Amino acid sequence: MRKSVVAVFSAVLFSLAALTQQQDQPSLTIYNQNFAVVRQTVPLDLKAGVNHVTYSNITAHAEPDSVVLRDLRGGRLQILEQNYRNDPISEGLLLSLFEGKTLEFDTGGRDSQGKPITITGRVIRSGYVPHYEAYQRYGQQYYQAQMAMVQGGAGQPIIEVDGRLQFTLPGRPIFPSLGSDTILNPTFDWLVQSSETGHREAELSYITGGMSWHADYNIVAPESGDVADVVGWVTLDNQSGKSFPESRIKLMAGDVSKIQQSNGGRVYANLVTLEAAAASDGRVVTEKAFDEYHLYTLERPTTLRDREVKQVEFLRASNVHANRIYVYDGIKISQQYQGWNMENIRDRADYGIESNPKIWVMLEFKNSKDNGLGISLPAGAARLYRRDHDGQMEFTGEDRLDHTPADETVRFYTGNAFDVVGERRRTWYKTNSQEHWIDESFEIKLRNHKKTPVEVRVVEHLYRWSNWTISQKSDDFKKNDSQTIEFRVQAPPDQEKTVTYTVHYTW
Repeated sequence: MRKSVVAVFSAVLFSLAALTQQQDQPSLTIYNQNFAVVRQTVPLDLKAGVNHVTYSNITAHAEPDSVVLRDLRGGRLQILEQNYRNDPISEGLLLSLFEGKTLEFDTGGRDSQGKPITITGRVIRSGYVPHYEAYQRYGQQYYQAQMAMVQGGAGQPIIEVDGRLQFTLPGRPIFPSLGSDTILNPTFDWLVQSSETGHREAELSYITGGMSWHADYNIVAPESGDVADVVGWVTLDNQSGKSFPESRIKLMAGDVSKIQQSNGGRVYANLVTLEAAAASDGRVVTEKAFDEYHLYTLERPTTLRDREVKQVEFLRASNVHANRIYVYDGIKISQQYQGWNMENIRDRADYGIESNPKIWVMLEFKNSKDNGLGISLPAGAARLYRRDHDGQMEFTGEDRLDHTPADETVRFYTGNAFDVVGERRRTWYKTNSQEHWIDESFEIKLRNHKKTPVEVRVVEHLYRWSNWTISQKSDDFKKNDSQTIEFRVQAPPDQEKTVTYTVHYTW
């Protein structure tokens, strides 16, 4: 009985210690629209009433109007006034603080006794231009005004030496002090109203720019065959100006509304649904629904350093059935016709008669549980590797995957076929404007120089009008949409396959 009580007491102490450690750890929820929500613990020693507090352990891209400060014990804390300083000390900033004053400048030379040679000069203008963060906070107009000042000469210092003005520094400035109005890091300066005296732990939350995440996929397939292994990575990018040691990290997925301060418009974060791929106890990323979105939690605390890009595996699937497909879209549209509507096209007999010889190579697989997947895949870059007969992997193309829900088909372009080429030409054209019809015939030739047969999906666009019928055809086709048909034909090895059809338009 005593052992049981001790075990329970130890478990409670362990849980409390783990909870305390978890509260002390900074936590991040990262969105892939270049922002994140930061939560961290701030120790405060306050007296009842109004307190002056400065806190500098923040990012360089914090949004000050998003700050929430909360007493973890439930006490009453209120920020009466907040000043956000994001002008850490630099040579230019110090020069601006000493405008109108005299400084010494180290020329870099030495006198006969080996002492530094200095020149005295008065700082007329420092040439200091505020941090580029002003662009994100106050918009493009402010930024352009600052750049106009720089280009107009306002970005150059003016120093008076011996009664003469010069537009360059005469040497490295030697400052007598930091000045009374300087900071070393971005800082929140608060007046905090406290309901009681004593030490407490508060939770600081705010939105920051400079963070993002995205998904990438590596697909490994044999040189021939219809199976592949799929590995998905989440890439975290921290450009916030602050490191986050041993942090709890979550990724938010969904269409999150975020107002951009740079132009005053409303945009939506380019996020998608992503589900946990690993269901074992060793899983790296777990998922749950949250409000109208999805949260993905990295199971282990992770250190995310400033200017660091970190990858975490979220998906691994083997023996995924994947088909290599060939698509021939033979029409080549001249640049002069870009943006034309159907009525313009109908009146131009020479529209669409140029041929594109390239046949696309694509990889296609079903995103289903039966196929080893069945998860919602976020948009990202997909890279295809094929394993040579000696076991070495060779890169054979990449493309971007669109957002793909479960049970949908994934299809992406990897390049153009080398040994399979196409040729498309018009063989007949006749129009009768009084009776309102056009007849048009095409011949598509597929030349397969491989030693094995291939199936080619021949895509044809019926672009002249919305009312049409296929009056003659050499092969069966399917209608993909109101103006697209597709022939799926077998191209024999070392032979040529010809597809013909005639379309009859009426209006």
